[in-house]
Amino acid sequence: MRERIDYTTRAIQFVGRFPVLSFVLTQINFWVIANIFLAIFMHLQAQAINQVVPLPMQTRLVPSLIVAVILGVLYGIALGVADYFFDKQIFKGKPLGKIIVLKTIISVAVLTLLFAFLQFVLFDLLIAPGLGKNRILVNQNSWKYVFCMFLIYYFLINLIITFINQVNKKYGPGVLIPLLMGKYRKPIEEERIFMFMDLKASTSIAESLGHIQYSSFIRDAFLDINHVLFPHSAQVYQYVGDEIVVSWVVKEGLRNLNCVNFYFACEKQFADKEDYYMKNYGQLPHFKAGLHMGKVTAVEIGEIKRDIAYHGDTLNTTARIQSLCNHYGKKFLVSDFFLSNIVMTNEYIIESIGKVLLKGKTEPVGLSSIELNAVAV
Repeated sequence: MRERIDYTTRAIQFVGRFPVLSFVLTQINFWVIANIFLAIFMHLQAQAINQVVPLPMQTRLVPSLIVAVILGVLYGIALGVADYFFDKQIFKGKPLGKIIVLKTIISVAVLTLLFAFLQFVLFDLLIAPGLGKNRILVNQNSWKYVFCMFLIYYFLINLIITFINQVNKKYGPGVLIPLLMGKYRKPIEEERIFMFMDLKASTSIAESLGHIQYSSFIRDAFLDINHVLFPHSAQVYQYVGDEIVVSWVVKEGLRNLNCVNFYFACEKQFADKEDYYMKNYGQLPHFKAGLHMGKVTAVEIGEIKRDIAYHGDTLNTTARIQSLCNHYGKKFLVSDFFLSNIVMTNEYIIESIGKVLLKGKTEPVGLSSIELNAVAV
C-alpha cells in the first residue's frame, strides 16, 4: 500500500509542477514503446519471409531500433505539445466529433513530416549503410506501401493512447498503474484527508440563472477549482451536483498546509476571474467547506460502470461538518482532530466552535472555523 501511495503522490506532484512536460513525456513514452514494437515486428516478419523466399537485402535490428526511438521521441514531442495547447485553446468547448477530426488531421500532418524525415534523412544515415548496393531496391513505390503501413499502425496506436489518456483523466494521475495491478480489487485501508465543498446559495443562484446557465456556472466553477488541484497535491474524488469532494494522502495534505491553502486558493481563483463571472453570470461562486481526516477503505466497485470508492466514517463525518457551515455562519469548518495534527501559521485565524454532536454520531466532535487573517495577508 505504501508504494502505491508514494507513486500516486509523486505523479500528482510532477503533473502539478510540470503540466506540459508530464503530458509530453507520457506521449514520448507511449510512442517510443509503440515504435520499438513495430521495428521488432517488421524485423521478425522480414526474417520469417527470408526463411521461405531469400530476400535480396537484409535488415538489421539495431539501426531499426534507433530509428524507432528517434521517431517516437519526435512524434511524442510534436503531438504532445500540439494536443496540450490545442486542448487548452482550440479544442476547449468543441464537440467530441470535431475534436476527433481535428486531432486526426494534426496527427496525419505530423506523421507525414516525420515520414519525410525518415525517408530522406534517417534512412540514409542509419538504414542504407547496412544495405550496400541493395539500397537501390528501395524505390518510391515501396515507400508508399511503408507509409500506408505507418498510417494504419499509428491510427490504431492513437486510439489506444487516447483511451489511456481518458482513463487517466477519469481517475487522475498515478492511479492507472495501481489499478491495472489490481490494488483496488480488494478493500485496502488508507489514511486520508477529505474536503467537501458545496456551492453556497445554490438554490437562489439556480433560480436566478435558469438551469442551462446554472449548469454552465457550475462547470466553470469546477474548472477553476481544477486549476488549483495539482499545485496543492489534491485529487478530486467525486462531483455530486453542485458539490465537489477533494482528497489528499495525509502526508501531502499536511505538508505546507496544502489542504487548508487549497480552499483559500480556490477563493482567490474565483476573485481573479471576477470580471468573467460578473459578465457572464452576474455573480461569483462561493463555496462552503468541511475538512476532516481519518482512516477509510478504498475498493474498486461496479461492473457496468467501474469506479474507485472510499468508505468509512471519515467521509460521513466530513459531510456532516460541511453541512453545519450555514448553521454557524462559517464558510470553512474543520475537525479539532485535524487541527491537532498541524501547526497553524499566523496567516489564518482559528475560532473554536466547541463540541458538536453530529447527525448519526454517538460522540460529539470538536469543530473550529478557519479564516484568512486580514492583518497577516
